[in-house]
Amino acid sequence: MVTATIIHSARLVSDGAETGDAWVELHGGTIAAVGTCESWRSRPASATIIDASEVAGPGAILTPGFVDLHGHGGGGFSYEGDGADIRAARALHLAHGTTRAVLSLVSGSLEHLTEQVARIAAMTKTDAGILGSHLEGPFLDPGHRGAHDPAALRAATPDAVAALLEAGAGTIRQVTLAPELPGAADAIRAFREVGVCVAVGHTDADLEATRAAFEAGASILTHAFNAMPPLHHRAPGPVGAATADARVTLEVIADGVHVHPELIRILFAAAPGRIALVTDAMAAAGAGDGRYVLGELEVDVVDGVARIAGTDTIAGSTLTQDAALRVAVGAGVDLADALGALTVVPARAVGRPDLGILAPGHAADAVLLDASLTVRAVWCDGHRVQ
Repeated sequence: MVTATIIHSARLVSDGAETGDAWVELHGGTIAAVGTCESWRSRPASATIIDASEVAGPGAILTPGFVDLHGHGGGGFSYEGDGADIRAARALHLAHGTTRAVLSLVSGSLEHLTEQVARIAAMTKTDAGILGSHLEGPFLDPGHRGAHDPAALRAATPDAVAALLEAGAGTIRQVTLAPELPGAADAIRAFREVGVCVAVGHTDADLEATRAAFEAGASILTHAFNAMPPLHHRAPGPVGAATADARVTLEVIADGVHVHPELIRILFAAAPGRIALVTDAMAAAGAGDGRYVLGELEVDVVDGVARIAGTDTIAGSTLTQDAALRVAVGAGVDLADALGALTVVPARAVGRPDLGILAPGHAADAVLLDASLTVRAVWCDGHRVQ
């Protein structure tokens, strides 16, 4: 028998709006009702009742579950591993409010990538929190490869694109590519024809080349500012093209390392309602400093910052989405806007309008935060998981 859960006495922040003394009823995997004050008492008597203020203290905030478009692992485990590794990494991020995630894979051999997207495709059938896969490569510019193995980079040939799509069986959500490379224009069309979101990233594209990619169907900018030409006053580059195009969502890694907090604030002002706060987290997220592996490359994590061993090149992050929220708000971003960048914006970017909003008929994913924006409870698909 499916029982309801009612969470009351919270400051509800959802879809850009704030409602005081609010309550939400979760029933099965969907939101059954939303209201204010004491009206929750008229709901089913059999419901589990949770007083948000008792769990999260005065000023408790209830928000939709977070959606991460771009992350590689956490808790000491990588999404490049087997099913047990993937579940362990997801558990770390779930505890920090990420109820749904697109699992990102770094550039690798075609054999490895097809095997891994097939594994992730199978897991989407049993784990509602896994939305599918994100291929961050291998169709990237060698000069802006970041933490990708240069030996794994390749052209976006029709055969390679077809092999990946077949293995993904409709669950590849996003592909990051450099649009200036040979074959990229055809690849963008091929991915878009079957509903895969294409992101511009790890690229040497200028303003015009990026605009052309967006006109061809690309709709996301992978980790804005990182692994691309900078926003220069005489050469706006990919960031300039993305902020100017209302169709484009901009990923931002708000860890205070990848992007200065002041630029995070500027991006939110330049592209309102189009910023997605992603983690780009690798295995070290939640697991401490030390030596790790990202794809085929060794990574050293010192003071929470991941770099390719022996270099100054940043190699993903150790970020969780609740920490990204605190950084963004600390930078001066309005709370509702920052929460939108964790919820409705990324959900919309990958074609999941049922996620990211606490309203009747939407997915029963919720996060309860205290006044300091620390996660106190998490529900995914109607089940309390934290």
